[in-house]
Amino acid sequence: MTEFAFAFMDCEFGGLDPELHDITEIAAIITDYRLAELAVGEWKVRARPERITAEAAAISGYDAAAWVDAVPIRQALSELAALAPKGKTLVPAGQNVRMDVQFIERAYKNCGLPYPFDYHVIDLATLYYAFSLVAGETVPALSLRQAATAAGLVDGAVPHRALADARLTLETFRYYVGRLAPRPPAEVHPLPPPRSAG
Repeated sequence: MTEFAFAFMDCEFGGLDPELHDITEIAAIITDYRLAELAVGEWKVRARPERITAEAAAISGYDAAAWVDAVPIRQALSELAALAPKGKTLVPAGQNVRMDVQFIERAYKNCGLPYPFDYHVIDLATLYYAFSLVAGETVPALSLRQAATAAGLVDGAVPHRALADARLTLETFRYYVGRLAPRPPAEVHPLPPPRSAG
């Protein structure tokens, strides 16, 4: 598995539809296959005001006045791709990372840039749910806040900023990986009684 590297990513958007809304912020923490950190990148992205809803701006902290140092999306994507370790398959990872991948794939395509990531994804929500099954616990939500709160990593609201979310996702992922110790299958999910012949 040493050929894999992971990009723990988080993006903020002007809304939830990649056809209608722009990316406003990108962050990525690159790790090796053991989740050891290799590189970090963070970009405020120059977005079109008409493609940012007031609700999304309020959630993510987007403010045009604070985005004066924002870079064009092409620059952000090029610098993001440059973080990829040479000779490794870079897998996107994150909380509900399919949403981020939708926007990122579209942005690379629109910019005519090669997509630097593998087609697989590693998702914290899936790991958190798997852990809950092994631990015999119920999961009230599959959010980053819920997973991090259950892990004792936060207490209260989680700020919606790209790098903070990417960092919390990686820390939460490490927490649950460290607690998924192998156990006999019967201990995790008891086997049903044998069927009688006949």
